[in-house]
Amino acid sequence: MTTSESPEIDRLVAELEQAEAYEQRLRQLIVDVRDQLAAGNQQAALSMLNAALSDIDAATDVVTPHRD
Repeated sequence: MTTSESPEIDRLVAELEQAEAYEQRLRQLIVDVRDQLAAGNQQAALSMLNAALSDIDAATDVVTPHRD
């Protein structure tokens, strides 16, 4: 069966791709925050983490998809 034969498989593949992209953004954020902390920029690191928390709160559909 190809993915074009099953809308459910297409949806799951798309969700997986979105989750993988989200994971990559979070991993990059961790690297960036660690770099800021290593450079002694605690305020910048804190600001980045606060922005990330706001993004996470706004991205609940990544974790729990909403159906129409």
